[in-house]
Amino acid sequence: MLKTLDQLAVGETGLIKSVAGEGKLRRRLFDMGVTPGAQVYLRKKAPLGDPIEVTIRGYELSLRKEEAKLVSVEVKD
Repeated sequence: MLKTLDQLAVGETGLIKSVAGEGKLRRRLFDMGVTPGAQVYLRKKAPLGDPIEVTIRGYELSLRKEEAKLVSVEVKD
């Protein structure tokens, strides 16, 4: 099932399928290791849902909700 990264539940794991956006924002996500094929695990969500903390490529990364909406993730049921 395809979801965006901000739609994952805490504790869910998925495989990144695509990264939308353009320009500097997309390049910044790629530089942080958010690339297609990477496995991502949602560790925490702030009380109001922004930011979220994920584990990707062995390190913890905090993303704003607007950035997370650009990342499509395939979740295995």
